[in-house]
Amino acid sequence: MERVNKMVSEKPIVIFSKTECCMSHTIKSLFYDFGVNPTIYELDEMSWGQEIEQALMRLGGNQALPAVFIGGEFVGGANEIMSLHLKRSLKPMLKRAGALWV
Repeated sequence: MERVNKMVSEKPIVIFSKTECCMSHTIKSLFYDFGVNPTIYELDEMSWGQEIEQALMRLGGNQALPAVFIGGEFVGGANEIMSLHLKRSLKPMLKRAGALWV
């Protein structure tokens, strides 16, 4: 978990993903549509990706990916991000994290 904490503290928006995950793709596309350039870690392309995925599962329950961190804080996965978006709460979070200027 220490490795995850270090990774998410260095950038305003961090998404842990897998290249073939459709939900990860959807969340990444949403952020790109906002004009946000998140830091993305594709765990299936990293030598220690499985270790990180296990740590993320301890944070987020039964579905680890995608795992989104905003301003260094774990926000959740696809369901939580889409819920925040529909409530119009996501953009203000991105602004507070310094990832969105509009």
